[in-house]
Parts: sequence; structure tokens; C-alpha cells
Amino acid sequence: MSDKVNETFLIILIICLALLGLVTFFMVFLAVRYRRKKNPNPEDISGSLPLEIAWTVIPVILVLIMFWYGWENFKVMLAVPEDAFNVKVSARMWSWSFQYPNGLKSDLLRVPAGKPVNLDITSEDVLHSLFIPAFKTKKDAVPGMQTNLWFTAPRPGEYDIFCSEYCGQGHSSMITKVVAMTEEEFNTWYQTPNDEKAGKKAVRDVSEVLDEYGCLDCHSTDGSDLTGPSFKGIYGGKTVVITAGKERELTVDDAYLRSSVLSADTDIVKGYPDVMPSFKDELSEEELTAVINYIKDLK
Repeated sequence: MSDKVNETFLIILIICLALLGLVTFFMVFLAVRYRRKKNPNPEDISGSLPLEIAWTVIPVILVLIMFWYGWENFKVMLAVPEDAFNVKVSARMWSWSFQYPNGLKSDLLRVPAGKPVNLDITSEDVLHSLFIPAFKTKKDAVPGMQTNLWFTAPRPGEYDIFCSEYCGQGHSSMITKVVAMTEEEFNTWYQTPNDEKAGKKAVRDVSEVLDEYGCLDCHSTDGSDLTGPSFKGIYGGKTVVITAGKERELTVDDAYLRSSVLSADTDIVKGYPDVMPSFKDELSEEELTAVINYIKDLK
């Protein structure tokens, strides 16, 4: 698909450069030909109907050519191939989450190279926009609705993903990657994640959980303030929160941390914006416990 975009861009660029060259040539030619030194006495010049028709019709034709190429390739961008591999994308402040048909979730978009991939995109909070510069493609992530984007990674490698819609203080850190793999490598990775069919469930390392949900984009581990309070030294201390519009002081214990993760908008820490989404249906009990223990250890 990026080849189609490149083709359209090249055609439009060539037409625009040709028009620029033509206009510049005649502008310089007329400035020299009718300069004051050679024409001290001004005189009226009658119009030319054929010339006026030409400089009206030719640009119209060129614009229609550009429109046609753009429209044809836009239709290609909208038509998702029937054999496309589907991945669900969730955007949140300020991270991306990718869910595969087998239930696997990842903060990296892993795809098979050379095979079309369709993304079903939505947002859990505000307007975001998934942008993959290498593939010349971008699509808004809108709360309450689903948008679609498809692409084909031409070869194995890593390609940047950005959010191109300003979505708040952590917007610039909302970055991840497309990891294009050979089909064999992808199938091996895809079929390994968790052996739920065998009655097992893999417990991920806490660092993977923090990365997937973008926790460290809003909460530092060194005591500095970001969008939210720092994790360092918070456990066991006191904090002032806004609950139903009223201030109250709480002790940061296991129950408070659990409530803050699962119902973030219940107790808002004073001095910080109410932007943290709820992770009630996102984290398993093991993952939630691992995050709480991680915070407890940052003293």
C-alpha cells in the first residue's frame, strides 16, 4: 500500500514542479521582455482567447489527474484484503495495546512480513491517532467507535508507531513499534504465548505489565513528578485525595493502591489531573499483585 502512496505522491510532485517551473519561466521572461528600459511608454495589450482557454483547461486536466490517482489509491486503502490478519488496537493515555485473536496482548505490534494486517482501532479515553510513517498510513483512535487501518510490512524489521494527535502531557512518549517477522518466526511466537488450552496461565514479569499499560509514562520511580505522583516512597505514607469533591487524607496501603488501579477516578490525588483510566477489566489478579508489590519495594 505504501507503494501506491509513493506513486501518487510522486505524480503530484512532478505535476507541481512542472507548473512551478512553467510559471517561474514565464514570470522571469515577461519581467525581462517588458522591462521599463525596453518599454518606456506603457501600452494596453489585448487579451488572447485561445491563451485564456489553455491556461484554464490545462490546469483543470492536471488537477483531475491528481484527483484520480488520489481517489484510486484511497479506495485501495479502504478495501481490507479478505486474508488480512486481524489485530485489535486500544489507545489510552499514553500507551498502545494490541490484542490478537488468540487472546494474546502485547505493547508491540508483532506481524508477519509480507502478509496484510488489519487493525481494529479504538480509544479508551481521548482522541489519539495511530501513525506508521514507514507505511505512509495513519488512522484516528476515537472513543466509543471503531476505525480500521490495514498495511503490509514488506520485509522483516522494526518500524516506529507514533500518536499523531495531541492527547495530553504524555503525548510525546506514546511510542511503540511494528515488529515484522518472518512467517515462521511469527507463527512460533504467536502459538507460544500462554498455554491456556493446557490449563496453564503464564504470569508475566511486572516490567512487561508496566510497559504494556504505560504506567511509567505517568509515574516516575525516582521521586520526580510527571502526570501522576511518583511511585518512589509512596507506600506507607499519607496522601490527600479528592473524593466526590471533598478532600480527605488516606494511608497508601495495599487497599488504596488496588482501588487506585481498578477505580482510578474514585480518589483523585490532590494536585494531579483526573486522567488515569480504569484497569478493572485489564489486569489479572496476579498482575495487579505484582504491580502493588513493585510499588511497595520502591522505598
